[in-house]
Parts: sequence; structure tokens; C-alpha cells
Amino acid sequence: MSEFRVDSEVGKLRKVLVHRPDLSLRRLTPSNREELLFDDVLWVRKARGEHDKFTRYLEKRGVEVFYLDDLLTDVLKIPEARVFVIDKTVTRLTVGAALVRDFRAYLLEMDPRRLSTMLIGGLGRQEIDDHLLKKHSLTLVTMEPTDFVLPPLPNSIFTRDSSSWIYGGVSLNPMFFEARELEVVHAAAIYNWHPMFVDADFEFWYPDQDEQGRFTQEDWGRASLEGGDVMPIGNRTLLVGIGERTTAQMVERLAQSLFRHGAVDRVIACVMSKDRAHMHLDTIFTMVDRDACTVYPKVTSQVRAYSLRPSDKPGQMELTEEKSFLDAVADALGVPKLRVIGTGGDEYQAEREQWDDGNNLVAIEPGVVVAYAKNEYTNKKLRKAGIKVLTLDGSELGRGRGGGHCMTCPLLRDPI
Repeated sequence: MSEFRVDSEVGKLRKVLVHRPDLSLRRLTPSNREELLFDDVLWVRKARGEHDKFTRYLEKRGVEVFYLDDLLTDVLKIPEARVFVIDKTVTRLTVGAALVRDFRAYLLEMDPRRLSTMLIGGLGRQEIDDHLLKKHSLTLVTMEPTDFVLPPLPNSIFTRDSSSWIYGGVSLNPMFFEARELEVVHAAAIYNWHPMFVDADFEFWYPDQDEQGRFTQEDWGRASLEGGDVMPIGNRTLLVGIGERTTAQMVERLAQSLFRHGAVDRVIACVMSKDRAHMHLDTIFTMVDRDACTVYPKVTSQVRAYSLRPSDKPGQMELTEEKSFLDAVADALGVPKLRVIGTGGDEYQAEREQWDDGNNLVAIEPGVVVAYAKNEYTNKKLRKAGIKVLTLDGSELGRGRGGGHCMTCPLLRDPI
């Protein structure tokens, strides 16, 4: 088996990338939370404890857990990688033309661990050393002390979104919101320079690589993709949601890359309404066993599904509208019928539990999932269906609108 590849949504999970709640979440305030894409501020110490329990569940089941900040720290010890990350982060349009040179030099001298903390957690104007506070920088002198020179990236906790491992390769995803774009820079640096990945055998599905093997950044235009919409369900099939954060343009771009490399036979595009409550496909649908899924019926019943397959004509794909979303999934998996476990409770409770990530579950192995304890009705239905549900409190983690599926980027998972 390859060191890094993901062949299903429920096969035995072997390696996973997570991010423990950190400084970036302590930077959240009632006044900036909306800009940073959060509905509420979190009690970070409690959220860390919940996250620790989550990773203990994974480790006790034999999953090797890697932490984003640790891998980024390792990468920042490599001069070429450090320059890459800083150059992508510090530009004339982020810190102002007058400050670029001095600020890049300032960060280049920073200890790798501290630099990793600042790149993810943010750096306030009041935290910058005095020697940078020069009158020639209009940007600095017009900032309030609490303004950020480096923005915090609190959504880094949702490691699923910035990169997606799809069978034998990875996609570095062009994120929909500007507030999340730098997360992709960190993922790119890790996959290109970390010793764990340098000699590993995998492909970059997106973006393309240059002659030196480094990724090239094309003009994204109207195309965006986030990992919560991306599900390699097995049998050489990929599900991709189209909704608030992922566009059809990017689904076509990704599908063409996968077909060109012979990585998949079928991409099922799942068209949802654009709504904050179900921003990604995994907020309304996740696989929990080889033939079972949990869904929010109110939304999944309205999803339109289209299958893309390779075409004999260069640059084109065959497009087929499916009778229904769930029928298309069952057909792709080769099962007569999916066991469908809907969100629990009456209409009011079902809506509450979907909002609280009752359908956003990560499978550690077939039929074993991690869920928030507060989704009592949905968890009861899952257990009745024979699914082993490991629960954690999640009262603070859940404020970020993301469950176990969102908080994990599988690096190695078995086929089903």
C-alpha cells in the first residue's frame, strides 16, 4: 500500500491530519467572527479538551495522527519552503508596498515554531517589534494596535477543506473565501517540502506542477473547491458537492485532471442549494458503513446528481443526469440499496441536529464513527442501525459549524 492515498470514506483510517484549537481561535471576537467565517466565539481551553478526546478515539483505534502546526514547523526549517510561505503571505497587497521587504526579513529570522504559530494564529500590529515601526509604512501607521498584520486562520481546525486526498493523489483546493486562502499555502508547503512527503509516491490532481515539481497557481476566476464537498467513496468514484463553497467550474477542472491521469472512472456532482446551514456536502451526508449513510432528508431529497465520465473526444466529458442522488451513490458502490439513516427527532429537532453536525461524521473503520453527544436523536438512530457511535461533548467545537468529518484530512485510508 502507498504511504498516502485515500480509497474510500469508511475503510480503515490509517493516517490523518488534524489541527488542535490554538491561538487563531483565541483571536476570535464578536466583532471579527463574521469576517473570519464563524457564527460564535469558542471557549478555547474546553475546545482543546474536546479535540484531545477526539484524537484519543482515533489513536486508540490505531490511527496515526499528525498535527498541522507540527508539520508546518518542520517545513519552516527548510529555507526554500520558508521563503515560499512568506512570499505567498507577505505581498504588496497584504502588508503594503513599503513594508514587504522589511516584514519578509523579519519573519525569515523568526524561530520556526513561533513563525508557525504566527502564520496560523495571526500577528497583531501591537505585537510587532519596534524596529519595524517605521514612518515610511503608511499601512502600519494607519493601523489600530489590535489590527492584524497577519490575519488569524481559525478555520485551520477544519483540515478537510484546504486539501483533498483522492485515491492516489491530492488536490490543493482554491477556497471560496479570501479568509481561508492562506490555509492552502500551508498545505502546499507541507506536501511539497516535508520529509514525510518528499519521496512519497502520489500525484497532485490540482493545481498543475512546474518543471521543478512545485505547484503553479493559475487564475481561479469563478472556480472554487473545498474539501467538505469532496468524497472518494470507493470503486473509483468521487462525489463532489456543488453549493455555497464549491462551483461547477472547479468540479469540471478537477474531473478532467482525474480522468486524464486515469485516477477515477466517475465523478458524481451533487447540486445543493446555497445555504450556510449546509455549506458543504458533508454537512448533510456522510458514509458510516460500506452500504450505509446518514443524511438530512430535507436537503438530500432535493439534491440533483450528474455523473461525469471520460469521453473519447479530447477535453470533453460525458454528462448524465441521475434519477436521484442516493440511487447514484448506491449504483457507484455496487450495492442494491443504501441503508439511509436520517437525522433524528421531529422536524424541529432534526433541523437543530443537522445544524449541530449530526450528519457530519467521520468513520474510523466500517460501522464505527465519531459524533457529538448532543445529537441524541440521530445517534440513537445510528446505533439502532448497528453503527458503533463514539461520542464527545462538542459543545465548544460545534460552535465552529464542523464535526468529525470537517476536522479530519485523511492521508491514508483503506479501500472498502
